[in-house]
Amino acid sequence: MPAFSASDVPDLSGQTVIITGANSGIGQAAAAALTAKGATVVLAVRDQAKGEAAAATLPGPGTTEVRPLDLASLDSVRAFAASWDGGDVHLLINNAGVMIPPLTRTADGFELQFGVNHLGHFALTNLLLPQVSGRVVTVSSGAHRGGAIDFDDLNWERKRYRPWRAYGQSKLANLLFTSELQRRLTEAGSAVKATAAHPGYAATNLQSHSGSWLMAFAMERIGNRVLAQDAVGGALPTLYAAVADIPGDSFAGPTGPFGLGLRGAPALVDRSAAARDDAAARRLWTASETLTGVSFPESQRPRHNPLSRTAAGSHAPRPPSSRPARAAARANFMADQRRLDGAG
Repeated sequence: MPAFSASDVPDLSGQTVIITGANSGIGQAAAAALTAKGATVVLAVRDQAKGEAAAATLPGPGTTEVRPLDLASLDSVRAFAASWDGGDVHLLINNAGVMIPPLTRTADGFELQFGVNHLGHFALTNLLLPQVSGRVVTVSSGAHRGGAIDFDDLNWERKRYRPWRAYGQSKLANLLFTSELQRRLTEAGSAVKATAAHPGYAATNLQSHSGSWLMAFAMERIGNRVLAQDAVGGALPTLYAAVADIPGDSFAGPTGPFGLGLRGAPALVDRSAAARDDAAARRLWTASETLTGVSFPESQRPRHNPLSRTAAGSHAPRPPSSRPARAAARANFMADQRRLDGAG
């Protein structure tokens, strides 16, 4: 069977696609492949001017629109979703991300990588889900294998900050989110699929924010030149996860050479045992609802049992919507986790 390429993307005329972080890197490359097949692509970007500049480079016959979205701010995420008036979203690609920055906090106090890579996309997806009719693709990383979900300190508030471990946690969270989202969609009888992808090692500007000249030199001057594929190659797993005939909760990535998963044609790939932990996926979902104040939309919930209970056996509370209430809920959540850990 021939290797998947951008030419395998079907005609997407009349289809609307939202891509976060589409002003550069694999997001821009994916956008180019989709507009070339006739899609209307909405570039959801933090910097409007950079988004406009990227949009100007995208080929037809598809069209583009640029809308502001800062995933480091839940207010911005809510504003983006509230302003959506474009009808069905046939494809939502959660692509934007940050990688190994110095310790930084989002507007809501989250560690930046967990806040942007996971929580921002968690909130965006659930807020837009009533309009999504096709797929939700979330971009993870092979670095998820080095990640662990520390439920006692998700936002690196008490332990020493380690950028790579924080990045791994956020990318593991992407896969757990995808699994739990698909479980909920299936339970609700929805035809929407949730899939995930990782680009392998792609030469983009993602590696340029570590704050360390040594790390920048190693990754940009050596890794990007010797090991990496370009952004177009890095976007292929995303495109595969978006359009290939694959089941929900599939994970796509490069397949070679040497089995390293750094570059090459995309196919379905394995994930770590931690990324297959259904109990952790459900626990992370509950924590994410508490931290963001956003939950799985009522319109997607199963109708057969209005008194459905959570896995813990209690009725699921409605997450708070105001910022002070969310802050109080986050504090209560962390206190609960400390009590649970102390009891264990």
